[in-house]
Amino acid sequence: MTDSAPRRVRVRAPELIGKGGWLNTGDTQYTLADLRGRIVVLDFWTFCCINCLHVLDELRELEEKHRDTVVVIGVHSPKFVHEAEHQAVVDAVERYGVAHPVLDDPELATWKQYAVRAWPTLVVIDPEGYVVAQHAGEGHAHAIERLVEELEAEHGAKGTLRRGDGPYVPPEPEPTTLRFPGKALPLPGGTFLVSDTTRHQLVELAEDAETVVRRIGSGTRGFTDGGPAEASFSEPQGLALLDDGSVAVADTVNHALRRLDLATGAVTTLAGTGRQWWQGSPASGPAREVDLSSPWDVAVFGGKVWIAMAGVHQLWTYDPATGTVAVAAGTTNEGLVDGPGAEAWFAQPSGLAATAERLWLADSETSALRWVDLDGHVHTAVGTGLFDFGHRDGAVGQALFQHPLGVTALPDGSVAIADTYNHALRRYDPATGEVTTLATDLREPSDAVLAGEDIVVVESARHRLTRLRLPEEAVRVESVAHRTQRAAAEVAPGRLRLDVIFQAPAGQKLDVRYGPSTRLLVSSTPPELLLKGEGADTDLSRELELNPAVAEGVLHVSAMAASCDDDPASEYPACHVHQQDWGVPVRLLAGGADRLPLVLAGMDE
Repeated sequence: MTDSAPRRVRVRAPELIGKGGWLNTGDTQYTLADLRGRIVVLDFWTFCCINCLHVLDELRELEEKHRDTVVVIGVHSPKFVHEAEHQAVVDAVERYGVAHPVLDDPELATWKQYAVRAWPTLVVIDPEGYVVAQHAGEGHAHAIERLVEELEAEHGAKGTLRRGDGPYVPPEPEPTTLRFPGKALPLPGGTFLVSDTTRHQLVELAEDAETVVRRIGSGTRGFTDGGPAEASFSEPQGLALLDDGSVAVADTVNHALRRLDLATGAVTTLAGTGRQWWQGSPASGPAREVDLSSPWDVAVFGGKVWIAMAGVHQLWTYDPATGTVAVAAGTTNEGLVDGPGAEAWFAQPSGLAATAERLWLADSETSALRWVDLDGHVHTAVGTGLFDFGHRDGAVGQALFQHPLGVTALPDGSVAIADTYNHALRRYDPATGEVTTLATDLREPSDAVLAGEDIVVVESARHRLTRLRLPEEAVRVESVAHRTQRAAAEVAPGRLRLDVIFQAPAGQKLDVRYGPSTRLLVSSTPPELLLKGEGADTDLSRELELNPAVAEGVLHVSAMAASCDDDPASEYPACHVHQQDWGVPVRLLAGGADRLPLVLAGMDE
């Protein structure tokens, strides 16, 4: 580093305000002034968002390495109504092992002050209280670490850096048998296998669904094969019984598919490397050599193990006969598009259930129930897209869910849906096209399984399995419908300049060894909103033309940029992919903005 500090755009950081107050601080309420002298990284997240969960994992190493200079603060900014409930945020902070202070901002006050447009977004504030960088999406931890090292040197020299312990105070652990269980599987002997997600274990429960028979896994986050005491998982979720009598486990945060031998309790790895899949990585091949991305559930359908690959909005398959994995459906774009598997769009598929004819799936971010037929075509039974949700029964055209995570095929051909953020169990009947409510007053149900005449629900936020008698008649509920709280951007009809801002982080340059290193994909809902500018190209700026006859809609923008370490001495420089999808609600108004800036990395000058 030279004697002169690097020139940076600096903007005074707005105050941190949130009606829900602070978590993980021992009840202390903080202001930015209290954090002066520290490098502050704001992580704007919401707990439904898989990309936000990826960023939590990316930040762990940075937090540990720079614990005496860096304070990471999660600013919880809800998408769904349920996420604005304070207790739900408290639960999520424990569920996902968030080891830094969190500001609960249910009204998106701080989100608006910082002009954030996407989950997740990271904002870096220097020790003097100025914003010096903003990054949207995943893959930025390396760039932020480089910036942190520069700020440490710069403010250490100026005398404006203050080292010491941070404000994090861990909560007291609770002595429950299960802790935020994810999924359950009835075993042939009448017992239940449960993924005890936050404790990084699998637990076998007796037929009463309460008594512990055995635990599998060390209980410490890790990625180790071995016997029941040595093996380790990282937030496991989905479970499926394989033809050979073993169990496939979606080991979500390890980005892996594991195998449990029920007889011995031994755990081995079927698929995944432990690394997260990125655009450009192989999407098929020998299962142990291909990266996966947050597999959330598994089901056997058509002779293969189907994987709800929540992290990349796709369905993959694992073929036990050949030991290979491949993409089965989804483009990695987030949204709701039906059709042939290769053209379909999903949004965080999180629950699977197979029948002989259909693979049902809970597509959580579109609050949708969808299915795949034997030809690999994708269909939607209930749901309209990323922005509409609620609790409304009735015909499929008007019925609404709120972020469902589980789906269960019932004996009569209907489907039960764990309607997670509505705290309800719902039912869809393909014969009548009607949606009803089977049970309410559950707490974040994430899965359900059949047990004789009963249905056993995983009540994730009550840390238990709950047995319900399948009712003859459905429960009646008051209908509610919601849209996401984000204010629409007011833009002028006609020409709109879209600028995705990307500045290669310090010490890096755009990777142009194999052609352009950037990609921009634009589409809209409804499609008529865009008269010009739809499709993919390599330029991160584009002239759009908006249809004046369409009053409002959503622009879907997906951007990717690859940068490599700028070290002439290195023959194989380390490279980094920066990627983000935005769904930007827009309202067309005369006199509205004629430019839409979206920050991928850097500052909009």
